Amino acid sequence: MENNTIAFVLTRLAIAASMFGHGLVRLPKLNAFSDWMVKSFEKSMLPGILVLPFSYILPLAEFAIGLLLILGLFTRTSLIAGAIVMIMLILGTTLIEDWGALASQLIHAAFFTVLLVFVRYNGFALDNLVRK
Repeated sequence: MENNTIAFVLTRLAIAASMFGHGLVRLPKLNAFSDWMVKSFEKSMLPGILVLPFSYILPLAEFAIGLLLILGLFTRTSLIAGAIVMIMLILGTTLIEDWGALASQLIHAAFFTVLLVFVRYNGFALDNLVRK
């Protein structure tokens, strides 16, 4: 395996572990997470009718994106989905002025987009078995 492929896989697994872990720890306490998120946005301009469903979908999306990236399955689509989730989180974070969380979300978004540029190096992945 060439270095570019190894680097891609290691970076893919790093962002995958972050997303998977975020979703995994939130799923068992989904109602509490949702309550926290809705409360966090009470004073924002974002209507609660949008925050509530997002608060339930987010942990599922994080878990699914992380799992798919760990497996290397639908990698391109998962990277795009991950970047979109990060964009939504960044918008929400700015609306509640949580500047401390912004850096982490921007870094995640950068990883997703850089990996998308180099997706051709996705060597150690189930995508390669599915294509055959």
